[in-house]
Amino acid sequence: MTTLSRVVIIIEKEGYMPHISYSELKDWAFCAFYHKLTRVDKIDGFKGNAYTAFGTALHSVCEKKLLQETVDDDYFLEEFESCIQKLDDDVKVDQRLVSDMREQGKLIIPEIEDALNQYFEEYEVLAVEMPLMENIENEEGYKFKGFIDAVVATPDGKVHIFDWKTCSWGWDARRRSDAMTTYQLTLYKHFFAQKMNINPKDIETHFALLKRTAKKNRVEFFRVTSGPKKTENALKMLTKALYNIKKQRYIKNRTSCTSGYGCKFFNTEHCR
Repeated sequence: MTTLSRVVIIIEKEGYMPHISYSELKDWAFCAFYHKLTRVDKIDGFKGNAYTAFGTALHSVCEKKLLQETVDDDYFLEEFESCIQKLDDDVKVDQRLVSDMREQGKLIIPEIEDALNQYFEEYEVLAVEMPLMENIENEEGYKFKGFIDAVVATPDGKVHIFDWKTCSWGWDARRRSDAMTTYQLTLYKHFFAQKMNINPKDIETHFALLKRTAKKNRVEFFRVTSGPKKTENALKMLTKALYNIKKQRYIKNRTSCTSGYGCKFFNTEHCR
């Protein structure tokens, strides 16, 4: 059986089972105590904002483009407005930013199909929003959960999985090679190969950047390497996270308190 013929897309209705996703793993890697506050105690979790609304709306457009469905500016604008309206009442929305985003989205849309054709040349769409709920080796009772934005196949027998990412002007070299960022695709590749019984060597992974403020090349694909060593490291982190979560070990990572954008719980009643 060929690689392509094995990839039969089945949308599964999964019963509930304890699971961990990449986003949860990323929270734990940031700080185990932050993970506890947001994921266990459910305190002030991220509620979304104009940027996530923009990303969700464009993501919907990309899906339709891949499936060769008709989509225009009005569709994007309606989706974006719907996402904005669904934000919690206490989320502050900058109307000037929203206005800019409407125009920026309309500039990105025409470049999506061209970017796909230039990057992959000839391809067949196998799935969009493909669900993963896969067993984790040596972790009984926990599964890895995820959704792969897109799966396509090329005539050379390769299967490609990629994830759409909205951003401002793009990613610098540091962001493109950041281990935690790229672990998303590394884990998706591993569990996709497991799910579909495909040799990982036949799978390639990519990010697709949708650049909101760029003046040109607003849609950019780039490949992310996910070889055996990187996969081993990602799975080790996943296993370590699950071990500590199950043991209820929530050690504070003090380096995350003020580094980068910092932690919203720093010096609050929840974390001092």
